[in-house]
Amino acid sequence: MGTTARRAAVATLAALSVVVAALALWKIKVVIALVFMGFIVAAAMRPSVDWLDRRARIPRPAGVLIHYLVLLGVVALVLWLFVPRAIDQVQQATEGNSLHQAATHSSGIKHDILTGIDKRLSRLPTGSHIVHPALEITKTAFEVVVGIFFVFAVGAYWIFERDRTIGLVQSMSPRRHRRVIRDTWVLIDGKLGAFVRGEIILIVFVAVVLSAGFFAISLPYWLLIGCFAGIVEIIPVIGPLAAGALAVAVGLTQNWHMALFAGLIVLAVRQLEDYVVVPRVLGHAVGLSPLVVLVSVTAIGILLGGFYVLLAIPIAAVLATLVDVVIRDVDPAEQDVPALIFAGKEPDG
Repeated sequence: MGTTARRAAVATLAALSVVVAALALWKIKVVIALVFMGFIVAAAMRPSVDWLDRRARIPRPAGVLIHYLVLLGVVALVLWLFVPRAIDQVQQATEGNSLHQAATHSSGIKHDILTGIDKRLSRLPTGSHIVHPALEITKTAFEVVVGIFFVFAVGAYWIFERDRTIGLVQSMSPRRHRRVIRDTWVLIDGKLGAFVRGEIILIVFVAVVLSAGFFAISLPYWLLIGCFAGIVEIIPVIGPLAAGALAVAVGLTQNWHMALFAGLIVLAVRQLEDYVVVPRVLGHAVGLSPLVVLVSVTAIGILLGGFYVLLAIPIAAVLATLVDVVIRDVDPAEQDVPALIFAGKEPDG
């Protein structure tokens, strides 16, 4: 009886520990997501940081700093070049009186779209109707800034700490598994880095090509819609559909010809992206089928929320790699480590 009671007590404590750990992880899921984003940032930078270290003799800390300065410069350049034009288009979009008059004299789907836009614009706060406390706005902005700094700080530290962490995990594992652990980790790191670098190229490609196409057909707010389409490219499946629907809807506010041309441009760019750009840029960076991507995005969106959809493909790529190695007994050393823009050479270990 005493032995049975002790076993029951141990089993109960173990079950409670698992539940408590799961609840704790769920409570800090935002922190975990930000840390994972930092790991992805480090994976994207690592090949070029190592390349600068090998070829240009630039120390890795300086290489990381160069990356962040370049990123800051690109953001500043984009703000300087595109934001003024975008502001002009926003101001045109918020001319409520003319929009309301156009909606009043319209009919059918055009009337519905213009009326809907007018209603939403009329709900935007103005200088005389702002009731939201400035402190709350400041708090939200502060949290966003802290989150961004946290991600990039984790990314910088992980550049130097990854190999130490792999060594620590190897030291706690049986000797026969140590090589596989390191090779699996490096393979996952390579997949995540290639995916991020490819996504950046796709975002720029979609934004530039669609903006140029919309400008050519004189689509209203062509720059805003093109940039929006590029940004939502990071949201798998749902993002491109939303961008296409927005372009067609804005086109319908002019005439059905404009909507048709906008839809055809989106379709053409999508086909070019799917059959030419993606295979050449991303290739098989993450090794996921479209069905797996769709299921992963939907499942993570339902379970964790919209913000975590951004991490759906990286999470699925990590899980798929682990399944290949652990269950299917695939040797990670025999898998090609994706190389996009830079082919980083991993240090021996």
